[in-house]
Amino acid sequence: MSNYINIYFLEDSFDYNGSDLDTPNIGGSEKTLINITNELAKEKRFIIKVFNNTTKSLKINNVTWKNIKEINKKETPDYLIAMSDANLFYKLNCKNNYLWSHSIQTIEKFIRKNQLFPFLKFKPIMILEGDYHYNSRSLLTSLFGKKILKIAPDYDFINTIVDFNFIPDPVAIFTTKSDRNLDFLLSSWLSIKEKSEKAKLYINPPFELTNTHINNDIYLRIKGDKKKLINDLINSKLFLTPGHKTEVFCLAAEEARELCIPIVTMGYGCLYERVEHEKTGFIAKNKKEFIEYSNLILNDNSVYLNLKRNLHKIRNSKNYTLVKKNLLKLLNI
Repeated sequence: MSNYINIYFLEDSFDYNGSDLDTPNIGGSEKTLINITNELAKEKRFIIKVFNNTTKSLKINNVTWKNIKEINKKETPDYLIAMSDANLFYKLNCKNNYLWSHSIQTIEKFIRKNQLFPFLKFKPIMILEGDYHYNSRSLLTSLFGKKILKIAPDYDFINTIVDFNFIPDPVAIFTTKSDRNLDFLLSSWLSIKEKSEKAKLYINPPFELTNTHINNDIYLRIKGDKKKLINDLINSKLFLTPGHKTEVFCLAAEEARELCIPIVTMGYGCLYERVEHEKTGFIAKNKKEFIEYSNLILNDNSVYLNLKRNLHKIRNSKNYTLVKKNLLKLLNI
């Protein structure tokens, strides 16, 4: 009998693997998979394998990455974690199945995405990423149990030196996707500019800026590697994100928080979980407050520094050592 514990992850999106952590082509869910598998593989008692759409079979940081078509069905992992798609459970036999969700799924969407039958067949426990995510999951789509596993930013964000006395120029930044209420942010920015004439806003491409946007100092970021992202963030005075009902964690906001950048949000979706009102940023009740809070941080250095110092006190309160500990507790290992 093997003394090793085999934990396998199944994921079916696009071609990436553990060597891509610092590249701009991966999002929050991909970062999460790389980080948690790297962390688990630090312990010699675990054998960690990821089957996804990588075109390169390799072992990196003691994690084996293989193409999902190379699965040997004779393998029987001790724990099987499917990312987002219950149909992946058909690929391997395991008694301990977990379905890690990265999205909000209504019953209608759950059925439309052909999740219901494999869900009922394999009976996975749901892994969800926060309170909003947990409360949004219906009884039917979490029939076999649901657990919260809060994720964290990369260690590169945690280990970045932050000067809590540094006051950057009045730059606001939005590093998430344009479908996360960017229209609300851009219309608010036109009013923010009325009282913050020197302020600039940087958003992620792709997005087509109009002359009105350009005339109001709205710019497209040049997306580069993680080092470029960190540099852009630490030279920003404010992280602006209204939030969105589909956001279950918003890793972009958590990365900003870790770098001590105050956040102004409407708190939509999970965003109320990323900000402690009046201590690490502001949660606006309406568009007027969203504008006023943004101007307050951009124009009042004492307010900015107070928020930044509060953020500095809670740095490294979320990391993948803690995520791993909580995942193992969730798996009853």
